[in-house]
Amino acid sequence: MVIGLLTVELQIPASQSLKNKRQVTRSLISRLRQEFNISVAEVDHQDSWQLCTLGIACVSGETSQVQQLMRRVATCIEEHAVDYYVLEVQSELL
Repeated sequence: MVIGLLTVELQIPASQSLKNKRQVTRSLISRLRQEFNISVAEVDHQDSWQLCTLGIACVSGETSQVQQLMRRVATCIEEHAVDYYVLEVQSELL
């Protein structure tokens, strides 16, 4: 069993409140869950208006599948970056 963990830090510069931030993050989280069938949660900066850190996890029997999925998820996040900027992406296998 291989567990893939992707940590993505985002900046949402147009956000003027936590409500604005939540709209952007909920939309992204929903899209990722539906498209990739992965676990996604906001794991840091919950009280910040313009920063968000997402934790993304998946499980598979093969390392190559996990690596490929993590690359596809990171690419999707970067390609849909209209309301946010991707500051950092970290990937690890457990």
